[in-house]
Amino acid sequence: MKFTKSVHLAFSSILANKMRSFLTMLGIIIGVSAVIILVSIMNGVTSQVTDMFDSLGTNTIQTMIMDRGGTRAVSTKAMYKFVEEHDDLFSGVSPLLNMANTKVRAKDSTDSISTTVYGVSEKYKDIVVTPVTKGRFLQYFDIEKQQNVCVVGTYIEKKLFEGQSALSQTIKIMGVPYTVIGVLEEKAESAEGSNDDVVYIPYTNACKMMGSSYVNMYSLMAKNPEKIDEATAALKRELTKILGSDDFFTVISLKEMLDQMNSIMGMLSTALVAIAGISLLVGGIGIMNIMLVSVTERTREIGIRKSLGAKNKNILQQFVIEAGAVSGVGGVFGIIFGILISFLAGKLMNMKVAPSFGSICVAFGVSVAIGIIFGYLPAKKAAELNPIDALRYE
Repeated sequence: MKFTKSVHLAFSSILANKMRSFLTMLGIIIGVSAVIILVSIMNGVTSQVTDMFDSLGTNTIQTMIMDRGGTRAVSTKAMYKFVEEHDDLFSGVSPLLNMANTKVRAKDSTDSISTTVYGVSEKYKDIVVTPVTKGRFLQYFDIEKQQNVCVVGTYIEKKLFEGQSALSQTIKIMGVPYTVIGVLEEKAESAEGSNDDVVYIPYTNACKMMGSSYVNMYSLMAKNPEKIDEATAALKRELTKILGSDDFFTVISLKEMLDQMNSIMGMLSTALVAIAGISLLVGGIGIMNIMLVSVTERTREIGIRKSLGAKNKNILQQFVIEAGAVSGVGGVFGIIFGILISFLAGKLMNMKVAPSFGSICVAFGVSVAIGIIFGYLPAKKAAELNPIDALRYE
C-alpha cells in the first residue's frame, strides 16, 4: 500500500469518529499549548530582566562596605583615588546613598508621597544609564557646593504636578526645598515603585540629611566589559587591604548577577517545560488506548485486508500513520491555541511575549513522535493478527 493511501485512510478514520478523535487529541493539544505558553512567558520574563540590567549597565560594579571606624574606614576620597589609579580598569565611580520611603511634596501642597531618594554624583548618569529628557542631570558643581537641586522620575512629575512640567519647579524633600533641574526618561509607564518613581540629589546633600559623612555604597563602571572580572578582583584587593578582611564588604558586578539570573531562568524554564511535557505523555497514553480500541473494532477489516494480500508491514504502517496523524493534528491545534494564549498572557501581564520558533518546532515534533511511539504497540498487535482468527471475530 502506498504511503499516500495510508495517510488518506488515517484521516478518513479520524473524520469518521470526530468526537472520539478530538477527545484523544485533547491531551496532545493541552501539552503542546502548555509548552509553547510557558516557554514564551519565560522568554518574555528573561528578556524583561535582561533589558532592566542593560538599562542599569552590564559593566556596572556595586559594592557595599561596613564602617569599621578609624583607619579601617573607606572614605569617599579613598575610593575616588583608587579609581584614578586604576583608570585602565575603571571609567567612573559614584557614591550611592539610598533613602527609601522618603516623604516628598510639591512646594505649595500639603499632600506628600513616599518615594526613594538617591544621593549620587554626576557620574551616576553614565554608570547606570539614566537618560534625561528635560533639563540636565546633576553636575560636579552641584555636588561640590551642595546645591539644593534634584532630578526626578516621570512618576514624581505626574503625581506632584498633575501633567505640568516639573522642570524648574520646587519640591520639598523631608521639608527642605529642592529645585527640579531635570526629568528622567520614562522607563516603566510612570508606575509607582518603578524606576520612574525616584529622586536623585547630590550625595553630599544626602549625607547631610542622614547626619553622616560615611558612604557605605558605591557604583563603579568598568572601562571594558571584558575586564569586569579583573576590575572586580582589583576592587576586592583594595578593600581587603583597607578593611583587613573581606568579611566587611561585598562586591558584585551586574554582569555576574545577569549570568546568575539567566542560569536560574534557564533551570526554571526547563522544569516548567518538563512539567508541561507530562500532559504530552498522558496524551500519548490516550492515543495508545484509543488505538487498541480501534484495532479491536476493526479486527474483521484487518482479516479481510490480509486475506486479500495485505502484508504485516502494510497493516503496521496504516495504524502507525493513523496514530501519528491524530497526534499531529492535535499538535497543530495545540500550536494555534498556544500562540493565541501566549499573546493574550503577554497583554494581561503587560509584557512582551513572543512564541519562539524553536519551542513550536520542538513541541510539534515531540507530539508527533509520542503519537508514533505510543501507536506502535497497537499497530504491531494489528499486524500480527492471524487472518483466519480475524475473519471469525464477532
